[in-house]
Amino acid sequence: MDTAGEVACVDFWANGFGMRARIALRELGVAFRYVEEDLRVRERSELVRRMNPVHRSVPILVHGGRPVCGSLNILEYIDDTWGNNKARCLLPKDPVHRAHARFWADFIDQKVFSTQTRFLKSKGEEKAVAKCELLEQLKRLDEVLGDKAFFAGDEFGFLDAALVPFSSMFRGYEQHGGFSLDTECPSLMRWVRRCKERESVKSVLPDEDDMYELHKKWYGIE
Repeated sequence: MDTAGEVACVDFWANGFGMRARIALRELGVAFRYVEEDLRVRERSELVRRMNPVHRSVPILVHGGRPVCGSLNILEYIDDTWGNNKARCLLPKDPVHRAHARFWADFIDQKVFSTQTRFLKSKGEEKAVAKCELLEQLKRLDEVLGDKAFFAGDEFGFLDAALVPFSSMFRGYEQHGGFSLDTECPSLMRWVRRCKERESVKSVLPDEDDMYELHKKWYGIE
Protein backbone atom coordinates (compact mmCIF):
# COMPACT_ATOMS: atom_id res chain seq x y z
CA MET A 1 0.00 0.00 0.00
CA ASP A 2 2.93 2.36 0.61
CA THR A 3 4.81 1.55 -2.59
CA ALA A 4 5.57 4.72 -4.55
CA GLY A 5 3.25 5.02 -7.51
CA GLU A 6 1.05 2.07 -6.56
CA VAL A 7 -2.68 2.66 -6.98
CA ALA A 8 -5.33 0.97 -4.87
CA CYS A 9 -9.07 1.48 -4.65
CA VAL A 10 -10.70 0.64 -1.32
CA ASP A 11 -14.40 0.03 -1.88
CA PHE A 12 -17.41 -2.28 -1.53
CA TRP A 13 -18.68 -4.12 -4.60
CA ALA A 14 -22.19 -2.65 -4.34
CA ASN A 15 -21.18 0.94 -3.57
CA GLY A 16 -22.35 3.14 -6.44
CA PHE A 17 -20.05 5.96 -5.37
CA GLY A 18 -17.02 3.71 -5.46
CA MET A 19 -17.92 2.19 -8.82
CA ARG A 20 -17.22 5.65 -10.24
CA ALA A 21 -13.55 5.45 -9.32
CA ARG A 22 -13.11 1.92 -10.64
CA ILE A 23 -14.78 2.79 -13.95
CA ALA A 24 -12.69 5.95 -14.35
CA LEU A 25 -9.43 4.10 -13.64
CA ARG A 26 -10.30 1.48 -16.24
CA GLU A 27 -11.35 4.15 -18.77
CA LEU A 28 -7.93 5.79 -18.53
CA GLY A 29 -6.05 2.49 -18.46
CA VAL A 30 -4.69 2.87 -14.93
CA ALA A 31 -3.60 -0.38 -13.29
CA PHE A 32 -4.85 -0.61 -9.71
CA ARG A 33 -5.39 -3.02 -6.86
CA TYR A 34 -8.92 -3.46 -5.54
CA VAL A 35 -9.33 -3.74 -1.76
CA GLU A 36 -12.78 -4.87 -0.60
CA GLU A 37 -14.33 -3.14 2.43
CA ASP A 38 -17.52 -4.95 3.43
CA LEU A 39 -20.10 -2.27 4.22
CA ARG A 40 -22.44 -4.89 5.63
CA VAL A 41 -20.12 -4.99 8.64
CA ARG A 42 -20.79 -2.13 11.03
CA GLU A 43 -17.19 -1.49 12.12
CA ARG A 44 -14.84 -0.03 9.52
CA SER A 45 -11.45 -1.61 8.98
CA GLU A 46 -8.22 -0.20 10.38
CA LEU A 47 -7.22 0.72 6.82
CA VAL A 48 -10.34 2.87 6.30
CA ARG A 49 -10.03 4.47 9.74
CA ARG A 50 -6.43 5.37 8.96
CA MET A 51 -6.91 6.53 5.38
CA ASN A 52 -10.20 8.39 5.91
CA PRO A 53 -10.34 9.34 9.62
CA VAL A 54 -12.87 12.15 9.03
CA HIS A 55 -15.73 10.23 7.40
CA ARG A 56 -14.52 6.63 7.73
CA SER A 57 -16.18 5.83 4.42
CA VAL A 58 -15.31 4.43 1.01
CA PRO A 59 -14.33 4.82 -1.76
CA ILE A 60 -10.74 5.71 -0.99
CA LEU A 61 -8.17 6.00 -3.75
CA VAL A 62 -4.66 5.36 -2.45
CA HIS A 63 -1.88 6.58 -4.74
CA GLY A 64 1.68 6.05 -3.62
CA GLY A 65 0.50 5.61 -0.04
CA ARG A 66 -1.50 8.86 0.00
CA PRO A 67 -5.31 8.73 0.23
CA VAL A 68 -7.83 10.68 -1.84
CA CYS A 69 -11.41 10.61 -0.52
CA GLY A 70 -14.84 11.61 -1.84
CA SER A 71 -16.06 9.96 -5.05
CA LEU A 72 -16.33 13.07 -7.25
CA ASN A 73 -13.08 14.38 -5.82
CA ILE A 74 -11.49 11.05 -6.73
CA LEU A 75 -12.82 11.31 -10.30
CA GLU A 76 -11.18 14.72 -10.69
CA TYR A 77 -7.94 13.45 -9.18
CA ILE A 78 -7.88 10.53 -11.62
CA ASP A 79 -8.48 12.88 -14.52
CA ASP A 80 -5.85 15.39 -13.35
CA THR A 81 -3.26 12.68 -12.73
CA TRP A 82 -3.74 10.32 -15.67
CA GLY A 83 -5.94 12.08 -18.18
CA ASN A 84 -5.41 15.83 -18.10
CA ASN A 85 -2.19 15.92 -20.14
CA LYS A 86 -3.28 13.27 -22.61
CA ALA A 87 -5.69 13.18 -25.51
CA ARG A 88 -8.11 11.07 -23.44
CA CYS A 89 -9.61 12.78 -20.40
CA LEU A 90 -12.87 12.68 -18.46
CA LEU A 91 -13.74 16.34 -17.94
CA PRO A 92 -14.34 18.51 -21.01
CA LYS A 93 -11.68 21.04 -21.97
CA ASP A 94 -14.14 23.94 -22.20
CA PRO A 95 -14.54 25.60 -18.73
CA VAL A 96 -18.31 26.04 -19.16
CA HIS A 97 -18.76 22.39 -20.11
CA ARG A 98 -16.58 21.37 -17.16
CA ALA A 99 -18.78 23.41 -14.82
CA HIS A 100 -21.86 21.86 -16.43
CA ALA A 101 -20.54 18.33 -15.78
CA ARG A 102 -19.73 19.16 -12.14
CA PHE A 103 -23.16 20.75 -11.63
CA TRP A 104 -25.08 17.68 -12.78
CA ALA A 105 -22.78 15.31 -10.90
CA ASP A 106 -23.60 17.27 -7.75
CA PHE A 107 -27.30 17.03 -8.70
CA ILE A 108 -26.96 13.23 -8.75
CA ASP A 109 -25.39 13.19 -5.29
CA GLN A 110 -27.56 15.81 -3.63
CA LYS A 111 -30.91 15.05 -5.29
CA VAL A 112 -31.10 11.64 -6.99
CA PHE A 113 -29.31 9.62 -4.31
CA SER A 114 -31.21 11.17 -1.40
CA THR A 115 -34.52 10.72 -3.24
CA GLN A 116 -33.64 7.09 -3.99
CA THR A 117 -33.14 6.52 -0.26
CA ARG A 118 -36.51 8.08 0.63
CA PHE A 119 -38.23 6.18 -2.16
CA LEU A 120 -36.91 2.82 -0.97
CA LYS A 121 -37.31 3.38 2.77
CA SER A 122 -40.62 5.26 3.04
CA LYS A 123 -44.20 4.03 2.94
CA GLY A 124 -47.62 5.25 1.89
CA GLU A 125 -48.01 8.84 0.72
CA GLU A 126 -44.37 9.68 1.45
CA LYS A 127 -43.26 6.89 -0.89
CA ALA A 128 -45.62 8.13 -3.61
CA VAL A 129 -44.15 11.62 -3.33
CA ALA A 130 -40.58 10.28 -3.41
CA LYS A 131 -41.41 8.15 -6.46
CA CYS A 132 -42.68 11.22 -8.36
CA GLU A 133 -39.61 13.21 -7.37
CA LEU A 134 -37.24 10.44 -8.43
CA LEU A 135 -38.92 10.13 -11.82
CA GLU A 136 -38.81 13.90 -12.29
CA GLN A 137 -35.08 13.94 -11.51
CA LEU A 138 -34.34 11.08 -13.89
CA LYS A 139 -36.40 12.79 -16.59
CA ARG A 140 -34.36 15.94 -16.05
CA LEU A 141 -31.18 13.94 -16.68
CA ASP A 142 -32.87 12.39 -19.72
CA GLU A 143 -33.41 15.92 -21.05
CA VAL A 144 -29.82 16.94 -20.32
CA LEU A 145 -28.59 13.91 -22.26
CA GLY A 146 -30.94 14.49 -25.17
CA ASP A 147 -29.91 12.71 -28.35
CA LYS A 148 -26.19 12.69 -27.56
CA ALA A 149 -24.31 9.40 -27.29
CA PHE A 150 -22.86 10.45 -23.92
CA PHE A 151 -23.42 13.44 -21.68
CA ALA A 152 -20.45 15.38 -23.09
CA GLY A 153 -21.05 14.30 -26.67
CA ASP A 154 -19.39 11.44 -28.53
CA GLU A 155 -17.01 10.31 -25.76
CA PHE A 156 -17.70 8.72 -22.38
CA GLY A 157 -16.69 11.22 -19.70
CA PHE A 158 -16.95 12.58 -16.17
CA LEU A 159 -20.74 12.80 -15.88
CA ASP A 160 -21.21 9.37 -17.47
CA ALA A 161 -18.85 7.87 -14.90
CA ALA A 162 -20.69 9.71 -12.12
CA LEU A 163 -24.16 8.46 -13.09
CA VAL A 164 -23.83 5.03 -14.68
CA PRO A 165 -23.13 3.18 -11.39
CA PHE A 166 -26.59 4.15 -10.18
CA SER A 167 -28.14 2.50 -13.23
CA SER A 168 -27.49 -0.80 -11.45
CA MET A 169 -30.49 0.13 -9.28
CA PHE A 170 -32.78 1.12 -12.17
CA ARG A 171 -34.38 -2.32 -12.35
CA GLY A 172 -34.93 -2.11 -8.60
CA TYR A 173 -36.63 1.28 -9.06
CA GLU A 174 -38.95 -0.26 -11.65
CA GLN A 175 -39.82 -3.28 -9.53
CA HIS A 176 -40.31 -1.18 -6.44
CA GLY A 177 -42.32 1.57 -8.11
CA GLY A 178 -44.21 -0.29 -10.81
CA PHE A 179 -43.06 1.85 -13.75
CA SER A 180 -40.96 1.46 -16.88
CA LEU A 181 -37.88 3.63 -17.32
CA ASP A 182 -37.80 2.71 -21.01
CA THR A 183 -41.12 4.54 -21.22
CA GLU A 184 -40.35 7.38 -18.82
CA CYS A 185 -36.70 8.04 -19.78
CA PRO A 186 -36.01 6.49 -23.20
CA SER A 187 -32.84 8.45 -23.97
CA LEU A 188 -31.38 7.64 -20.57
CA MET A 189 -32.06 3.94 -20.95
CA ARG A 190 -30.47 3.87 -24.42
CA TRP A 191 -27.47 5.58 -22.82
CA VAL A 192 -27.33 2.88 -20.10
CA ARG A 193 -27.22 0.14 -22.71
CA ARG A 194 -24.55 2.05 -24.62
CA CYS A 195 -22.43 2.44 -21.49
CA LYS A 196 -22.74 -1.25 -20.67
CA GLU A 197 -21.05 -2.07 -23.95
CA ARG A 198 -17.85 -0.51 -22.58
CA GLU A 199 -15.41 -2.87 -20.90
CA SER A 200 -14.76 -0.32 -18.15
CA VAL A 201 -18.44 -0.31 -17.20
CA LYS A 202 -19.49 -3.92 -17.68
CA SER A 203 -16.50 -5.13 -15.68
CA VAL A 204 -17.58 -3.01 -12.68
CA LEU A 205 -21.38 -2.86 -12.58
CA PRO A 206 -22.88 -5.61 -10.40
CA ASP A 207 -25.88 -7.75 -11.23
CA GLU A 208 -29.03 -5.61 -10.96
CA ASP A 209 -31.03 -8.25 -9.10
CA ASP A 210 -28.21 -8.69 -6.56
CA MET A 211 -28.16 -4.91 -6.05
CA TYR A 212 -31.89 -4.73 -5.41
CA GLU A 213 -31.83 -7.69 -3.02
CA LEU A 214 -29.00 -6.09 -1.06
CA HIS A 215 -30.82 -2.75 -0.86
CA LYS A 216 -34.00 -4.47 0.26
CA LYS A 217 -32.06 -5.87 3.20
CA TRP A 218 -30.39 -2.53 3.92
CA TYR A 219 -33.67 -0.61 3.85
CA GLY A 220 -35.88 -3.26 5.41
CA ILE A 221 -38.02 -3.72 2.30
CA GLU A 222 -40.31 -6.75 2.36
